[in-house]
Amino acid sequence: MVKKYMKWNKKYIYPTSTRALINGKRHYDVGTQEKLPSVTTILAATQSDEKKASLAAWAARVGQNEATRIKDTAAARGTIMHHILEGWIKDEPHVDLTEVGQMAEKMAHQILIQGLRDRLTEYWGLEVTLYYPGLYAGATDVVGLYDGAESIVDFKQSNKPKRREWIEDYKLQLAAYALAHNEIYGTKIDKGVNLICTKDNLFQEFIFDGDEFRQAKFDWLKRVDQYYNEKDKK
Repeated sequence: MVKKYMKWNKKYIYPTSTRALINGKRHYDVGTQEKLPSVTTILAATQSDEKKASLAAWAARVGQNEATRIKDTAAARGTIMHHILEGWIKDEPHVDLTEVGQMAEKMAHQILIQGLRDRLTEYWGLEVTLYYPGLYAGATDVVGLYDGAESIVDFKQSNKPKRREWIEDYKLQLAAYALAHNEIYGTKIDKGVNLICTKDNLFQEFIFDGDEFRQAKFDWLKRVDQYYNEKDKK
């Protein structure tokens, strides 16, 4: 492993939460009067017809069983990678000797040495539950200072390299978490960071800030509005 340089600043008290499925969709109970839909639930429910068609075409091309296998393997690899990264930040090493675990460790190492080391100087929380009252909830990987700026940071694994135009939903996730954090804690987070590693150990960093991130917040709120409008119709 590599030496870390960040410190834990316990400046905010984040809520605990429980997750529940409502009609098969993930919701969060954060102690309010209602179970709030997750950020990913809203994004999935408001996908464009083009994206739905693209996903369906891919599943048809590789076969449904193979599509399910690929998604399940990627999900397992991503979960282990997240545990390794969180453990490294907390000085609580996580070891997984399975084949998938060893691959995930190599991916996590790339994110550590190319994305986190020297860049994440202070963190306020890991796997942080955030919610916007009455609208949505979710969990982000890290909140803290990245390159000296208040940031939302998410880790992602991928089967192949990404292009910026392909990860619109990742950007909207970050915007959603920033809006929620700003609403509850009075912060002014205006930066989101995706740290991605492919199964072939290619590291990618995508930073969203300035006008682009402000626009992402507006675009996210439009998706939230779309979600509730469609829900009301049903």
